[in-house]
Parts: sequence; structure tokens; C-alpha cells
Amino acid sequence: MTTRSARYGIGQIIQHRFFPFRGVVFDVDPTFDNTEQWWLSIPEEMRPAKDQPYYHVLAENEQTVYVAYVSEQNCLPDETGEPCRHPQVCELFDGPFDGVYRPKTGGPIGQAN
Repeated sequence: MTTRSARYGIGQIIQHRFFPFRGVVFDVDPTFDNTEQWWLSIPEEMRPAKDQPYYHVLAENEQTVYVAYVSEQNCLPDETGEPCRHPQVCELFDGPFDGVYRPKTGGPIGQAN
């Protein structure tokens, strides 16, 4: 299995290609890193490839907020220009600045390695 560079970065706002939700990327897996059961639960005709980046997203739709795990092939850049309302966004990020959130300095995402 080969890996490729992620198209979206931490703090970017994305939309799902098929489902009506959007959200902020807070982590990226270079390839699929969830359970086989989760992957098999996706209908075969929509099941994404495993050898691509997968994004952990603080997601929201009209009814609720949640955490989503999304393959790169199902991500689109969000072009609404609207901030995200997920309550964890303000815990992890500052912004948005020009449509992108920045990890809080010293927070779980913005810690120096």
C-alpha cells in the first residue's frame, strides 16, 4: 500500500462530497486506521479505498454536531465562509482566519514536539 500527501490540513474546513455535513479537520491518518467493521458497514458501492488519507473532523449538520472519519475522496473544500459551531472547535482552535482555524498554542493540537 502506498501513501500520498494529504490534500487537507489541520484546521481546514471541509464538506462531505455526498452527505450534508461540514467540519474542521483536527487530525489526519495517512491511510485508513479505523476498524474493519466500520469500513465494511459502508455500502460496497460507496466504500472508499483504504490507501488514502483519512480525516478526523469536528463535524456538524443542521441537527447536531459530532466527530466524523472521512476519506479524502469524499472531502471537498468548504466554500461557505461560515465558521463552524461545533463546541470543541473553540477548545482546540483559534479563528477562523481566512477560512482556516489555527491550533491553539500549547493546546493538544498545537503542542511543540
